[in-house]
Order: sequence, then C-alpha cells, then structure tokens
Amino acid sequence: MLKPLLIEIGVEELPAIPFLKELPNIEKKWLTILEKYSMTCEFEFYYTPRRLVLWHRKFKVKQEDSLEEFFGAPLAIAYKDGKPTGAFNGFVKKTEANPEDIGSVKKGKKEVLYYKKSVRGLDAVEILPALIREFLESLNFGKSMRWGRLTANFIRPIRWINLFLGDEYVEFNLFGVKSGNESYPHRTISYKPFTFSFAGDYFCKLDKAGVILYPNERKKKIVDEFERIEKKFDIKIDRDGELLAEVVAITENPTALIGEFDEEFLTLPPEVVITSMKEHQRYFPVFKDEKLTNRFIVVSNAITEDFTQIIKGNEKVLKARLSDGLFFYKNDLKNGLQTDGLKNILFIKDGGTLKDKVQREEIIALSLFDKYKTQMVAESGKDESELRELLIQAVRVSKADLLSEMVYEFTELQGLMGYYYATILGEDKMVASAIKEQYLPLGSDSELPSNSFNAIVALAIKIDSIKTIFSVGKIPTGTKDPYALRRAVLGIIKISIDRGFKFDFRDILSDFPNEYAQFEFKKLEEFFLERIYKYFEANVSIIKAVVASGERDISEIDKKITALNIITSSTDFPQINSSFKRVSNIIKDVKLDSYLAVDKSLFTHENEKNLFEQFNKIKAKTYNSYEEELDALFGLKPEIDNFFDSVMVNDKDEKIKTNRKNLLATIYKAFKKIGDIKEITI
Repeated sequence: MLKPLLIEIGVEELPAIPFLKELPNIEKKWLTILEKYSMTCEFEFYYTPRRLVLWHRKFKVKQEDSLEEFFGAPLAIAYKDGKPTGAFNGFVKKTEANPEDIGSVKKGKKEVLYYKKSVRGLDAVEILPALIREFLESLNFGKSMRWGRLTANFIRPIRWINLFLGDEYVEFNLFGVKSGNESYPHRTISYKPFTFSFAGDYFCKLDKAGVILYPNERKKKIVDEFERIEKKFDIKIDRDGELLAEVVAITENPTALIGEFDEEFLTLPPEVVITSMKEHQRYFPVFKDEKLTNRFIVVSNAITEDFTQIIKGNEKVLKARLSDGLFFYKNDLKNGLQTDGLKNILFIKDGGTLKDKVQREEIIALSLFDKYKTQMVAESGKDESELRELLIQAVRVSKADLLSEMVYEFTELQGLMGYYYATILGEDKMVASAIKEQYLPLGSDSELPSNSFNAIVALAIKIDSIKTIFSVGKIPTGTKDPYALRRAVLGIIKISIDRGFKFDFRDILSDFPNEYAQFEFKKLEEFFLERIYKYFEANVSIIKAVVASGERDISEIDKKITALNIITSSTDFPQINSSFKRVSNIIKDVKLDSYLAVDKSLFTHENEKNLFEQFNKIKAKTYNSYEEELDALFGLKPEIDNFFDSVMVNDKDEKIKTNRKNLLATIYKAFKKIGDIKEITI
C-alpha cells in the first residue's frame, strides 16, 4: 500500500553559503537512506531559509517482508566428536534460532552451518523517525551548533517538525522537538503557527501564508522582476549566478527593488563598488552601455504594498559602505605604493616575512627572465635592459597594496587595487598590469596572465610559495592544502603551456639552493607529477608513458601527451603496438642509458639488415611534431614482424645476441624519448 509522505523540518534562518555547498548532496543522502531501509521511492526536495521539505507522492506504508540468510563455521569446526562446539553455539546466538533448526549447506569446498529465516517488514511509522534522524545527522554544513541542553547539533536550531503519512501525522521526538501538525507562515504575515490536516492542506495553506516553497519559483520571480526593471529603466542587471542562488536561499517571498547611490562613488574603481554590493550586501550591480551606474538591485524578503522604506534603508547601508571605501581609496593614494611595512608581516613561520618573500621572488623572476627574455623582447618591443628594470620594479611593488586600507577591508581585491594605485601614481603600464595579474590563474576557469612579462611575475610568486612551504615542512597531505599549493602547481602548468615556455620543473625548482632550507626534493617532484596526472585529459597510461620517458619540461610533456593521444586513438593501435610490446619484453635487461653499439658486420639475416636500414632512414629525418615522429616509428611494424619471424634474437653466439638486442633497444630508445610505450594499456 502506498500513501503520500510529507516531512518538514523547521529551522532558524539557514546561512546560505554553507547550505548551498551541501545542497547538491542532500537528495543523494536521503535516497541512500531510503535504499538502506528498503523504502526507495521517488521524492522531491524543497527548501526556504526556514524549512527543509521532503515530499513523496507515493510512499510504502510498510517494508516488504524478506528472507535473511546466515552462513556459519564449517561443520568440522562446529562439531567435535558429534557434539556442538562453541562455534555452533555462537551461531545459534547470532541467528536467534532453535538449535534443531540449524542446517548446513555447501559453500565453496566446505560444508558450513546455515540458517534462513523470514524477516517481517516494519511499518513506515516505526522506522521514519530513525530515517529522519540519520538523514539530518548525515548533512555536512562545515560548522554546526548546539542549543538548549541538547548534545546533538545541526547547522541551526530546529524549531518544529512535521511528519505526515497520508492524512495522519506521526508523533515522535527529535532534537528536543515533538512532531506535530503545525507550520509557520512568512514572518511578515504572522509569528503564529497554522495547523493543517494532510499534505495537500499544507501546501495550500503555506502558499496563502506568503511562503513560496519551491526554489525554482522564487528564482523565476526574481528573474522576471529583473527583466521588468531592465525594460523600465533601460539598464542591464548583472545576473551573478552564485549571488542569485544565495538570494533564492535566503528568501521565502522575494521582491526585486531598484535603489540609487551618489554618483560621487563612481570615482571608485568599479570592482570596489561591485564588491561592496555583492559580497557585503547581496546587491546586484546595474550597468548601462556596459558601464557601472549609480543604481543597484536589492531583493527584499518582505511582503508589503510600499517598499519605500526598505529601499531607503538599503540605500543608507550602501552609502555608509561606499563612504568607507572612498575614504580608504583617497588615503591609499596619498600614501603611495609603500613597501616598508612588508617586513612586519609574516609570510609563514620559518619562511620569513613578506619582504623576504618579495626578495626571493625577485631572484626567481630574474632567473626566469634570462630564460625567456628573447620572447619577452619580441612581445613588448622594449629592449632587454629596460625590461629587466621594469620586471624588478613590478616584483618589488607587487605586494604594496597588502598594506593599503582598501585591501585590509576588501582582501579579495589584492592585486587589483595595486593595479589601480600603480596606474594613477604613474608606474609603467607593464608594471601595473603585472601587479593586476600576479595571482592568475585563480581557479579552473580563470584567465591566465596576458603576456610573458606578467607570466614571469606570476610564476615567481608560485615557485617561491611552493619552495618556501616545502622547505618549512608544510607539505600538503590528503585533501588538506591550506596554502593552495596544488592550485599553484596547476597555475605553473597552465602558464607554461599557454606561453610556450620551456619549463623543466625538475631543473627550475631545484635551483636557488641558497634561498631555502634544505628539503627532500623528490617529494616536490612527486607533488608536481601528481598535478600532471590530474591536469591532462588523457588515458592515465599515456601520461605514465610520457612521465616514464624522463621528460620534465611541461610544454614538452603537453606535446608528447597530445601526440600519443592522437596515435593511440586509432582502432588498429593495439595490434600495431603489440609488436613493440614484444620488443620491450626482449630488451628488458638492456640498459637503455648505456652506449648501444650496433655492428652491421654481425648481421646474418636480410631482415636484420633491413630493419636497421629502415630505422636509420627514420632517424635521419627531421619531424615537425612528435606525432609525425611516432607515426614514422610505428611504421616499422612490418620490419619488426619480419625480424621476429625469421631472426632468433637469443643466438648462441653472444656477440650476435648482444648486437641484435642492441638493435631492438636502439629502436625502443627512440620511442622512449617520447614515451615509454610498454606503459600504454589501451
């Protein structure tokens, strides 16, 4: 028998950001619990800031009866001299069966104790309280709280619970709250609860009580009102997806309103105004002709016919916030790009101050400059000496905005405020741009530094952070990475590939020995290789093959993986590769890094000679890509197959045997320069 099931958990206002982080997992966790208790069914999950609702149109009123099987010890252990042993008695206790009902069954090669019993399915009302408790305890919002005298905790105090199966509510206690048939309307309507007698009654009364339960409907209402406002005022509202999701999560009946602020505040960098709106007030910025205007959108949760006072109140709040920003901005410009205070800010314990970090970054940046200066000169049109001086200046003032009042207030604007201050204070455009882009990339979809000059500044910062933190023993473990070193490594990979830099991370990262405390470099290399495996979208065995080649230049790794991806994607690759896998097996005892002498005078078979000649022709050519070279090498398959068909590698004559192995090893070595093909398992 099936009945509708409604579960409502009433809470104090949920904090939007931690709730939204867990939101993708909520339905999965409830489904897992339903499966565990054999009560799987379709359901819908709704939420507002004050309630979590699970709605099931058809829910089993009772678990299905089932059979439970028990397997015990082998009979040789369960009985001794025909009498039950402790193993038998333990099995009886475990199954709660009568000893005479215990049977046996063959399992594998042994006869073991066996018992089968029918298990009565429990009524839904018996198990639902346990399901709900388990569900709430499974939710992970990062932080939780306790209230009253309870030892249990949740993201916010639970204030009411409703559990209706059909037209009857199920009584139980959870988190110190007794379930009932009362829910609460929108606070603007009333603070008193309303009663309901079945699920349909709940949905109807909740709607009349000013609560839009369905998040998609709340979102649609906001977006529709955005469109109405845009059309009326001929403007464009910044529809930030994350901010919109947050506003949907904190409202039960949203209304979009437009407010204004003094045009004076538009003299601030637009990012300051936008950050003040979004991060601190959850306002949506407004644009016209792609320029920020002195208007904003606030989404109110109030229900009223006159929103005048709400708009004025939000305008007042934003004015105070922007006034602070303007004050900070003017003060910072008066102070200029000061860096002396960096000596008073610790970067990391045992890793020096920010001043020390900047000095290390300068050394790294100049070293990178020597590697890539030709490319930088070509891009910028400036001469080498001028670029060098600009690079030094860019690194030296890159952290100056960390001492500014604006960045102290809005930490997310570091780098960006330095760019604005540097521009206004007359720094070279290249210096200002490098300051702005020094932390790029910021995430998986982030932009990269726009030129090689900026890329070197960004690389220097990341290299120093990685080496410093490794040198003080703060190596990331498991999922923990408090200093975002994994992101820094991915940034280095992306920048190197994007700029086409020859970046051999084994050489570059092992450099600067006098700047850092000694640490086990192998761990750093392994840390980099882990990110290599994570970054490239390719069969793991292909990446493994390239890594096994000994290649550590990131741009070359990229090219080799790309080439192998293309070559191995052909349908006949497994057949082609089988011949070369045979080569790898035969020469496994040959040291490929040694001198592999091949003496033509020792050839005794025509196919032996032919393979050698064809390989030398391939080796003599110049290739435009690794793909071309691999294609040519794999083209040796007919000669390889003919060689194996007619030539005995392990000849009785040791010289001939060694010569033949050296021939095959030389061919394999040409492959391994690109990738160790024996690692490929496609």
